[in-house]
Amino acid sequence: MKHRLGFLLQKSDSCDYSSSQGKKEKLSSSQRLSQEEVRKWADSLENLIHHDRGLAAFRAFLKSEYSEENIEFWVSCEEYKKTKSPTKLSPKARKIYDEFISVQATKEVNLDSCTREKTSHNMLEPTLSCFDEAQKKIFTLMEKDSYRRFLKSPYYLDLVSPPGAGCRPENCKRNHTHSLDCNSNIISQCA
Repeated sequence: MKHRLGFLLQKSDSCDYSSSQGKKEKLSSSQRLSQEEVRKWADSLENLIHHDRGLAAFRAFLKSEYSEENIEFWVSCEEYKKTKSPTKLSPKARKIYDEFISVQATKEVNLDSCTREKTSHNMLEPTLSCFDEAQKKIFTLMEKDSYRRFLKSPYYLDLVSPPGAGCRPENCKRNHTHSLDCNSNIISQCA
């Protein structure tokens, strides 16, 4: 189990979202994620991805399913919208397009042809909103599909369980070969 989830214990690109946002606030290992915060993640995908550690947990889950391109695209669009310099819009838009939208993209996201075509047209004169429709489609896709699976996964269930409760066999019906260590503080290492 440690071997399978070892990538979560290391700091990786997928955990650097908070630093790319300019939020260099480091959490000490003694700080814990409150159960109340974690339970709020189940209210909506927005609550989950707007919380640094929620986003890190969701990314780790998507990475385990080999589908992290959706959240990477969503995050890239959010960062793109913060672009202040008009001269930087076009190169940043092109990078996002080439990485996620283009038919030959390395991390192509699943968009219908109409949305893909409209986004391609928007690339002629990129604006801060040129990816809005595609971003909404991907958000909806994640909300209806991967977010629901995340809430049923050990990535979420082990965090929402009271400390130690998930470790006792009588309290846990999940297969622990795919779960996180009950007392691990993996998410705070990513934040």
